[in-house]
Amino acid sequence: MSANSPQWDQSCDVLVVGSGAGAMTAALRAHDLGSKVLVVEKSDRYGGTSAISGGGIWIPCNHRIEALGGQDSAEEAIAYIRAVTHGEIDDGRIEAYVEHGHQVVRYLEERSRVRFEAQPRYSDYYPEVPGGKPGFRSMDPLPFDARQLGEEFALMREPSPGTLMMGRMAMTMKEAQVLLCRGPGWLGLTLKILWRYWRDLPGRLRSKRDRFLTLGNALVAALRCSLQDRQVPVWLDCRLERLIEEQGRVLGAEVTRAGRRLLIQARLGVVLGAGGFERNQAMRAQYHPQPSRSDWSATPPYNTGDAIRAGQALGATTALMDHSWWAPTTHVEGEEKQRALFVERTLPGCIMVNSAGQRFVNEAAPYTDIVYAMYDGNREGAASVPCWLIFDADFRRKYPCGALLPGYAMPDSRLPKHLHSYFHKADSFVELAQQIGVDPTGLLRTIERFNPMAEAGKDEDFRKGESLFDRYYGDPTVQPNPCLAPLLKAPFYAVKIDAGDIGTKGGLLTDVHARVLREDRTPIAGLYAIGNSAASMMGRTYPGAGSTIGPAMVFGFRAAEHIHAAGEKTVGANSFAKQAEGLPCTNPGGSYAALGE
Repeated sequence: MSANSPQWDQSCDVLVVGSGAGAMTAALRAHDLGSKVLVVEKSDRYGGTSAISGGGIWIPCNHRIEALGGQDSAEEAIAYIRAVTHGEIDDGRIEAYVEHGHQVVRYLEERSRVRFEAQPRYSDYYPEVPGGKPGFRSMDPLPFDARQLGEEFALMREPSPGTLMMGRMAMTMKEAQVLLCRGPGWLGLTLKILWRYWRDLPGRLRSKRDRFLTLGNALVAALRCSLQDRQVPVWLDCRLERLIEEQGRVLGAEVTRAGRRLLIQARLGVVLGAGGFERNQAMRAQYHPQPSRSDWSATPPYNTGDAIRAGQALGATTALMDHSWWAPTTHVEGEEKQRALFVERTLPGCIMVNSAGQRFVNEAAPYTDIVYAMYDGNREGAASVPCWLIFDADFRRKYPCGALLPGYAMPDSRLPKHLHSYFHKADSFVELAQQIGVDPTGLLRTIERFNPMAEAGKDEDFRKGESLFDRYYGDPTVQPNPCLAPLLKAPFYAVKIDAGDIGTKGGLLTDVHARVLREDRTPIAGLYAIGNSAASMMGRTYPGAGSTIGPAMVFGFRAAEHIHAAGEKTVGANSFAKQAEGLPCTNPGGSYAALGE
């Protein structure tokens, strides 16, 4: 180190930037390998986008499959990913992910509070593609008791309202599927969730926030609690300003914490896991198809690409900057982020149309494909950015739609005032089209063509409901196609759909160890990137539920292991403070007795 080296305010072995599932997995593994770890988070809440997500991970060959009666192989998984990514990713990351993913899950379940269950009926997004599976690869986190976090619970990012029953009560994915279409046992399940929520009287006296955690909140809580067990610090309100490099190696970072600039030394490495750039309007204008707006995103407002730009400043190369984890979103007055429509459009009795009143996509397709179709079909006279979700009174009565609860639970007459601007309503398709600026003649022609196909259960235009994936969130009581029903009953409704996202795909290009690469594909020593700070190993597509968080966690784990191995080679194993074998993990499974589970 030269005489001009920085005067450090804080030192650690591994600095992790960001506090989502990938970042905390990296921190956990780095600690267990003996490193002194510091996690820094830009916002005043930890958990990142992971906390508001479904929390699932897509893990081929996971250890739960066989017990559930399924089967998988590395060869099938690799073939499937290669097929859906059209061979665009050919640098070893696919193979590394499939090889190590199930090992990471086993490690977390054995050495931390994290628990997953595989979903046997949640298919890959393209199950008909060679190597695709009808289920098993997507794994959901088990519910977690927030009381184990202590005061840290109040500092975790809250879940999105759309993932909660009545906007406040937590549900698992399996519970949500039953409630969506009032499946068998739905009334008893509703009462169970209500009892679970209100039985927690101490929690209700504190706030309306549910302490029975599910989905992304459950995953983040389990990881944060595991870091608490290890006394790994997480600094909030701590923004990355720049990386500090000397002679081609990253030595640390400059951050701003509570208004004060600090220099943090990272003796072994820096892991960037600070999300993408979807909330940076200038970067969207530079890289994304247009029109593109940062307020269309369903992510927290803090994902502004800080880590990506810090890497670029050191000469790092990027990839996939024009792509996102696209999702159709809707605006709800007063909410900090838009709501993604993951399931509503799959249900029978709705269509999506452009400004010419024409359908242009299978409404039940994977959400990334919906937005690709919006951009592909966007043209003068037939604009599909934005587009419109059209449905009738029967759909409105039976199903939720974005911020709207089903009409049987909350009719239009009881809607809160801030939702009056959320939708348009009319007694005829012509009147509705005029309200939303859609060609009335085109919409009438679309309805005239669609309704007979829906009655017959066969979508001859876009094949809605033919894929096993389409049918997962369909209404099984509607036959012959659970995703199709005609639009017949007035009044008719329209909700505006934007070309939104749940994060950007583009970022710093990395290798199989998560090392950040330069233009010439040589690694920048001491610098690693994971999650949406890195270019996705899934290319421009989305193989299955959990294809965002799964790679973030696996490559966070891989980064920690490579940092450890590189550190041993450089300064010897004695530089590590300790190994974490035998580390106590009090009550790792959690207890739900007082919350009714």
